Amino acid sequence: MIKAPNLFTAACFALCGMASAYTITGTVSDNDGKALKGVSVDLLKEGKTAKTDDSGKFTIHEDEIDVAIHPAYKNSVGYISINNSILSYSQSSSSPVQVKIYNSLGNQVFKKTLQGSGTYDLSKGLSARGTYFAQVSVGNAKQNFKFTTDESFTSSFGSQANALMKDAAKDEALRFTLDGFETLTIPLGTLDTTVDVKLKKSEPTFKFGYALKNAPTPSKGCGTTSTLKKVKSVENGDQFQIKVGNDTRDYFITLPKNYDNTKPHKVLFALHCYGSRGEDFVHHKADYDHPTPYYGQQVLDKNGDYIFVSLDAIGGLWTKGQGDHDFFAQTLTTLNDNYCIDTSRVFITGFSFGAMFSYSLMQDMQSRVRAAATYAVADYNIWLPEGNNMKNLPIAWMNVHGKNDGRCDYNRAKNSALPRILKRNGKADADGNFTDASSEKPKEVSGNTGHVCYDFKNVDERFPVKWCSWPGDHQWTAHDTGNMGVGWNWEQTWVPEEVHKFFEQF
Repeated sequence: MIKAPNLFTAACFALCGMASAYTITGTVSDNDGKALKGVSVDLLKEGKTAKTDDSGKFTIHEDEIDVAIHPAYKNSVGYISINNSILSYSQSSSSPVQVKIYNSLGNQVFKKTLQGSGTYDLSKGLSARGTYFAQVSVGNAKQNFKFTTDESFTSSFGSQANALMKDAAKDEALRFTLDGFETLTIPLGTLDTTVDVKLKKSEPTFKFGYALKNAPTPSKGCGTTSTLKKVKSVENGDQFQIKVGNDTRDYFITLPKNYDNTKPHKVLFALHCYGSRGEDFVHHKADYDHPTPYYGQQVLDKNGDYIFVSLDAIGGLWTKGQGDHDFFAQTLTTLNDNYCIDTSRVFITGFSFGAMFSYSLMQDMQSRVRAAATYAVADYNIWLPEGNNMKNLPIAWMNVHGKNDGRCDYNRAKNSALPRILKRNGKADADGNFTDASSEKPKEVSGNTGHVCYDFKNVDERFPVKWCSWPGDHQWTAHDTGNMGVGWNWEQTWVPEEVHKFFEQF
C-alpha cells in the first residue's frame, strides 16, 4: 500500500480563516488558430468578466481575503491533524466529520463520512501525486487546505499553503462573445482552470437568401437510405416516375460514385431543349448539343459533390405551365426526402426551350433555387404565375448567348429578359430590400471571334449576374474560333468551365 505521510503537519480550526480564491486563464482563437482580441469572457454565476488581449489571452482572478468564522463554530470543530497519511480528529460533539479531497481540476477523488473522534488512513483514497484540495467539515463549520504530493506522497504546503479552493457554483459556465462569431458557453467544474477555446464565425442573417460560402443546409434525407423505386437503370443513371396532377412524369438521377448519405450534396437540374428528351442529358453520343452529360457539368465534378437530375417534358415541350413548375417542385421535394442534399445549393441549367423553362423557374422558385445558368434564353414562351403568386425576389443568373442567334433573339434577351432580373438584383438597402440595377449595361463581344463575359457591378454580391456574349448562332457550346463555318469547333467550348465556376462561388 502506498502511504501519504505528512499530507498536513497539523491543522487547528480557529476564529479566523481565508476566503476562497481562484484564477481562470485561457486563450481564444478562431477556427484557423488566429488569436481573437476583444472577446468578452463572462463568468456567469460569479458575475465577473474579462476581455482577451492582442494574443487572445484572458484572466479572471479573485484574491483571498481574511474572513471571520462565526463564533458559534468555535468549538464545533475540534482538533484535526494528518501524520503519515493518518487523519486524526477529535471534537467535543458527536457530529459527523465530512472529508472530501479534490484534484487540481476540481474533480472529487475521495469522500468519507466519519463519526465522533478517531483516526482514518487517507492512503486508502489517495493514490496519485499532484496538487489537491482537502475540505473537512463538521456540521456547518468548514475548512479547506491546499497541498501537493511528490512521488512518495510527501506533502508540501509551500508559499500557497493558505490558498483555498473555491467550489464552482451549480451550472457555472464561461461565456465567450464577439461580434461576427457564434457565442460559445462552456460549463466549469472548478474555478481554478485554464481553457483554450475556438470560436466559429457566425453567418450573417439576411431578409432573404444565404451568405456567400454559407455552411451546407442538410435535407431531411441526410442519414437515411432512399426508398425510391426506379423504373429502370439507364446508362449513367436511373429513371424514376412521379405523379403530378393527372400526369405521370419521368425524371432521371445520377448519383456520384462516392455518394455519402451523411454529406449534403449540391444538386444540378438539367432541362432539355426542344426536340430532346430528359434522357439525352444523362447519356448521349457526343455532338454540339451534348458534348458530355448534364451540359458538361458532370465531368467537372471531380470530387463527387453533385447529384445530377434531368427532367422530361411532356411531348418534348415545356408548355404545361403550373404543371411543369409543380413537376420540378415535387421532384426537388422527393430528393430532399430521399437523399442527402444541400438545400441551399440547388442549381438549374438549360438551353433554348430548356433555357426558357429555367428562366421561368428561377423567377418562381427563388427560395429553393440558388442560381441558374441559361444558354440562349428567350423572352417569350415563358409561363409565370400571375398576381400575388409572382415572387419579386432576386436570383443569381448567368446567360450565354450568340449575338447572331436567329431563333432566340439576342437583343430581345439583352433588352427585356436581362433588365427584368437586374431590376430585382440591385444591392440591398439598409432595410434589406433589393434595389434596381437595370440601368447597368453589359460589355459585349465585337468582331467574329472570341467572347466576353461581363459581371454586373451594381448587383448584390450574393445574387451575381453574368452575361456572356459570343459571335455565334443558336447553340450552347460557344467557342472562340468564330461562327459556324470556317474554323468552327464546338469541342473547344469554354461554357462548361465558366458555368462550373459560376456555381462554385456559392
